[in-house]
Amino acid sequence: MTLPAQPPPDEGGRPSPSGTTRTGATPPAAHTGPLPWVKLRAASATSNLYKRMIGEVDPKARPGDLVAVYDKAGAPYGVALYNPKSLITLRLLTRELAGFDPEEFFAKRLARAVELRRALLKLDDVTDAYRVVYDLGDGLPGLVVDRYGDFIVLELYSLAMFRQAERLERLLAAHYPGAKFLRRASEHTESMEGFQIPAQGRTVTRVREHGVSFEVDLTGGHKTGFFCDQRDNRLAVSLLSGGRKVLDVCSYTGGFGLYAAKLGGAKTVTCVELDPESCKLIDKNARLNGVELETVCVDAFPYLRQMGANRQTYDLIVLDPYKMIASREGYQLGRQKYVDLNRLALSVMSEGGILVTASCSGMLSWDEFQACLRTAAGSARKRVEVFRKTGAGPDHPVAADHPEGEYLKALWCRVL
Repeated sequence: MTLPAQPPPDEGGRPSPSGTTRTGATPPAAHTGPLPWVKLRAASATSNLYKRMIGEVDPKARPGDLVAVYDKAGAPYGVALYNPKSLITLRLLTRELAGFDPEEFFAKRLARAVELRRALLKLDDVTDAYRVVYDLGDGLPGLVVDRYGDFIVLELYSLAMFRQAERLERLLAAHYPGAKFLRRASEHTESMEGFQIPAQGRTVTRVREHGVSFEVDLTGGHKTGFFCDQRDNRLAVSLLSGGRKVLDVCSYTGGFGLYAAKLGGAKTVTCVELDPESCKLIDKNARLNGVELETVCVDAFPYLRQMGANRQTYDLIVLDPYKMIASREGYQLGRQKYVDLNRLALSVMSEGGILVTASCSGMLSWDEFQACLRTAAGSARKRVEVFRKTGAGPDHPVAADHPEGEYLKALWCRVL
């Protein structure tokens, strides 16, 4: 998405009121306490407040600050992360402004997040790789935290969370004593938010998940190194794999294929992945688990076309592609890619076979994803029965006011 240009600065050298402050701005009458203040010109139904919603800003407020927020009438609105350089100028942390204490707030939010994973979901019983904090789902916007064995990886999406990183690590260490911490952010986030994480040496570790072992590249892999969100779906695929020829497309580090081979008793497993480094990890993970599978390092689209031309068929196919819709401008092209990928997969399905097709594009709704499958089935001249719908694991909770957090969609189909 192309961000709008910043408004020109006023005579005081600060940006003009379309997104920030004026010199000599008047603080709300209700304002007390040490936090800089921001006054809104419009409220939001969500936790994200954009530039156009911002009225006056305390001249003392700096990018990355925690700020006290007031509505246009001057009434307390809450506490937020502030960054005038970002399209999302304010990320609301809490609507409780009175007596706000940062240390107490972050300690409580992190404790609640850990409690969900450990006490309620009991994830430590089945894995040492899971999401500890999921952004707005855990009330900590701009932050994702993943646990990988003895390592805790912070993925930072906001300047303010970057500035809170030391505090976050210290508080998390109380729940995970002895953990080693790493920080990550995409180049796009660093550019948009205005911070940079120093280069880190390559860090690799091993994790377990339902008895399946994986080697994870914590510094060079996608996102934080592993896709914890598909854990439950991987296990479900293994239960359907017995005696079947399995094709794992866009396999990354071999998750679905390894589950099918080790836990599911698949007849054969083929993993298709374009990235050479990921293909090396697939082979390494196969040896780590004592299973045999075929790794094909190639783009999924020509591979499926070639298999169709060769009249090759599979009994169970998993499609878990990268995010093919990353912006509104790329929506139509990305949507068509989902149609094409599913059409090609359906063309190499055996009769009565199972297709598990996923999308991690948040901009593609459930209805649109099902429409893509419907179009693909018609083009492939296949009858497709959807018997299950799933998403990310429960360590990815979705806030009621942020439905976009439900990004992962998986359709489970029988193909006739």
